Amino acid sequence: MASWLRWVAVAAALSWTASADAQWLAQAPVTAPAEKAADKPEDKPKTLWEEIALFAYIENSYVWNLGHTGRGDVNELRLYDFDAGYSFNMAEFSIKKDPTERRPWGFGVVVTGGLDAQKNHAIGIFRDDDDAFPFRNTFKADLQEAYGSYKFDVGSGLTLKAGKFVTLLGYEVIESPNNLNFSRSFLFSFAIPLTHVGALLSYAPFEWLSITAGPVVGWDVADDNNDTLSAMGQIAFTGVKDLTTALNFITGPEQFDKKGNPRTVIDLTANYTGIKNLTLGANFDYGWEVDEPSLVSTRSSSTTAVWHGFAGYVAYDWTERLRTAFRGEYFRDSDGARTLARGAGTPVSLWEVTATVQYKIWKGLVGRVEFRHDQADEKVFKVRAPGLVPTSKSQDTVTLALHYLFF
Repeated sequence: MASWLRWVAVAAALSWTASADAQWLAQAPVTAPAEKAADKPEDKPKTLWEEIALFAYIENSYVWNLGHTGRGDVNELRLYDFDAGYSFNMAEFSIKKDPTERRPWGFGVVVTGGLDAQKNHAIGIFRDDDDAFPFRNTFKADLQEAYGSYKFDVGSGLTLKAGKFVTLLGYEVIESPNNLNFSRSFLFSFAIPLTHVGALLSYAPFEWLSITAGPVVGWDVADDNNDTLSAMGQIAFTGVKDLTTALNFITGPEQFDKKGNPRTVIDLTANYTGIKNLTLGANFDYGWEVDEPSLVSTRSSSTTAVWHGFAGYVAYDWTERLRTAFRGEYFRDSDGARTLARGAGTPVSLWEVTATVQYKIWKGLVGRVEFRHDQADEKVFKVRAPGLVPTSKSQDTVTLALHYLFF
C-alpha cells in the first residue's frame, strides 16, 4: 500500500508540473522564441584559407615475387608494383579549393614524383607519342592535375571545371592511401583511363542526384592526336543512406590521326558504409573499341576489341588503428588488346585475390602488409628470355608498404 501511495504522489506531482508548464507557455509572449533566435550568434563564415584543402604523402614499398619473376624482376600485368624489390612509389602535394557560395571560384593543383608518377604521364606532359609503358626513360615526376572551376548561379548551382583532372571512372584512385589495398586492380590498370584534359559541367537537380558531363581530349592524352574530342560523364546517386553509386562513361576516338573508331567504357561503382566499421565496395566495367589497331594488323574480320570485369571489396576496422581489406576480381580481355598478355587477338581471363592488413603506427605513419595471388586461364606470367615466353598461369607476391600523410 505504501508503495502504491508513493506512485500516486509522484504521478500527481508530474501532472501538476505539466499543467503549470502548459499555463506558463500559454501566458508567455509569442515573441519570445523569435527574440531568443535573434540573440543566437550566426555561424562565422569560413575564411579563404579554411576553404582550401591540402593533401600530401610519401610512400615506399618492397615487393617480393614468391615464385621468382622472369624478365628483369617484372611482376607481370601489374601497374605500380611493377618492379620487384624496393621502390620509392610516390611523393604527392595537392592543394584544392571547391567553389562556395561566398567564393564561387575554385582550383586544383596536384604534383607528384616517384616511380608511380612516372607511369601516370599523359601524352604531351613528360611523355611523347613513342614512349611505351612502363616509361622507364621519362621524367620521374608528373603534373597530375591542374584545373580551375567556377559555380554559376543557375538553379542549385552549375559548376564548370576545366583543365587537367583525374578520371571519373573506377572505384580505385591513383593515391594509394585513399584505396583499401596497396596494389591496383586489373580494372584500374587496363579497363579505364587515369587522367584527362578537357572541361566538365556538373549540376545537382536534387540533393541525392548529381550529373556531370563534358568533352575531354581522350585517355591519358594532353596533346590531341586526332583533332576529335571524346565525351565523358557521370550520374551519381546518394538517395539511400550510407550508399553511394555512380554510373560513369567515356566514349570517343583514341587512335592516332583517326576521327572514327570510338573507344567506349561503361563503368559502375558502389560503396556502402551502413554497418559499423565495415566498408563494402563494388566495381563493374564493360568496354569496347572499334577497329582496334593491334587487331586490324592481325585479323581480317572481328576487329572490335571487347573487355569486361568486376571487382568486390570488403574492409573492416577492428580498431582505430587496425584494418583488414580484401579484394576479389575477374577481368576478361576477350581479344587480348588491353593486356597484350598473349599477344593481340588472343583472349585471356584473369582472376586475383588480395588481402591487406593496415596499421596506423604513429600520427600519419601507416604500414601495410599485402598478399596477392594472380591467376590466368593461360600462361601469361613469369615471362622468360629469349623469346619472352610466359611460363606460368599464376603469380604470388607479398608487399610491405609504408606511407606518411602530412595533412
